[in-house]
Amino acid sequence: MGLDLEAIRSDFPILSRTMDGGRPLVYLDNAATTQKPKQVIEAMNSYYENSNSNVHRAVHTLAGEATEGYETARTEIAAFFGSPRDHLIFTSGTTEAINLVAYGWARANLSKGDVIVTTEMEHHADIVPWQILSKERGIEIRYIPLERDTLTLDMEAFEIAVTEASLVCVVHTSNVLGVRNDVERIIELSKSTGNDGEGAFVMIDAAQAAPHERINFVELGCDFLALSSHKMGGPTGIGALLVKPEIMASMDPFISGGDMIETVTLEGSTFQKGPQKFEAGTPRIAEAFGWHAAINWLSLLDMKEVHEHVSNLAKHTAAEMSKIPGIKIYGRHDLDTCSGVVSFLHEKIHAEDLAHLLDSGGFAVRTGHHCAQPLMEALGVASTARISFWLYNTQAEAESFIEYLTDIVERFS
Repeated sequence: MGLDLEAIRSDFPILSRTMDGGRPLVYLDNAATTQKPKQVIEAMNSYYENSNSNVHRAVHTLAGEATEGYETARTEIAAFFGSPRDHLIFTSGTTEAINLVAYGWARANLSKGDVIVTTEMEHHADIVPWQILSKERGIEIRYIPLERDTLTLDMEAFEIAVTEASLVCVVHTSNVLGVRNDVERIIELSKSTGNDGEGAFVMIDAAQAAPHERINFVELGCDFLALSSHKMGGPTGIGALLVKPEIMASMDPFISGGDMIETVTLEGSTFQKGPQKFEAGTPRIAEAFGWHAAINWLSLLDMKEVHEHVSNLAKHTAAEMSKIPGIKIYGRHDLDTCSGVVSFLHEKIHAEDLAHLLDSGGFAVRTGHHCAQPLMEALGVASTARISFWLYNTQAEAESFIEYLTDIVERFS
C-alpha cells in the first residue's frame, strides 16, 4: 500500500516552514536528528502543563502521574524493540549507552589480555571509550577494516579476529556510507567462535538503524543494544541501553547519586536492582513521555515500508547524483539494505561551500567527518557532504535536490 506521505508530513509542523527567499524547507539531515511529529511535542507539553513532578519519590498525585507515565514509557519503548521492560536502561542517548557498556560492564569484567573487536566504520562514540579503557586496563583493541572495493566490512578479517574477542562492538548501519552490516552473522560468529569458542559478548550500535528498521533485541541475540530517541522522531537527550538482566547484574554503576541507591551510610552504600541502578538523579522525564509518543506514532506504520521508502529515495538520488560531472558518491546504493544516507563530494567545490549553497536553496544537509574520522581516513578524504532521508521526505524533494545540486555544479565548477 505504501506510506501516506501527505498524512505523515501533516504531523510535522516544521515541514511547513518557509526559508529565506521564500523556498520551502527540504530537510535532508535526518542522520543527525529527525524532526518531531506534533504528537511528541504535545506529549511533552502535556507533561509540563499537567503532571510536572519528579518520579520515584513523592506520594502526591502529580508524582504518581509522572512516575506512572515514565515507567509506562519504559514498558512500551522496550516492547517496541521486542524486549521486557526490565531490559531497558534510560540514557542520554547512544553515546552514553555505549559508555555505560564500557565503564559499567567492561571495566568490571575485562582486564589485561582481553580483546575488544570493533571496526573502522564506527562512530567515535564506539571508538573513544574503548581507547580510554584500553589505556586504563591494558585491553587490546582490534579494528576490522573496510573492504576498499566494496565499502563493506571485511568479514574474512572479522572471522579471524573474533576468535580471540571477549567483546565485539559493531555499528548496525553506517552513518556515513548507509551500509548495513550483517549483524546477524556477526552475532552468530561472536557467540559460536568468539573468546576461543566460549562465546564473546556483543554490543550493537543501532542509532542509524532504528529509524527505518524494526529491531527485536531478544531475537537479534546481542547482549547490548544502544540507540537514541532523536534519530527516530523522539526528543533529544534520551536514549536507551537494552541489556539482559543477568548481564545487568554484573555491571557497576556508571553514574552514582540519588534514586539509584537502596541505602547510604557514612560507611558505604547499596544499590537498586535492575535499570534504576544506572539511572542516578532526576531522569529525563519529559523526554521519556516524548519518546513514548514517538514510538506510538511509529507503531502505526509498517517499518518495512519505511525502510523501502528511505532506501529507494537514497538509491535513486545517488544514481542521479552520480551523473553530475565531478560528483563522487560514497556508499553502496545498489543494495536493498542501504539506509537513507548518501555521502558525496565534488572534485572542485568544497563540501562546506556546497552546503552553504544548498542551504540558500532551502536544503538542510550535513558536512564534516560525521564523527567517523577513521572511516574518513579509510576513504581517503577529510570530510564529505551528506544528505539523509527519512519517512517524511518525498520523491519531489529528491528531484528538487538533484536539480538544485546540478545547477550549483554548472555555475561554480
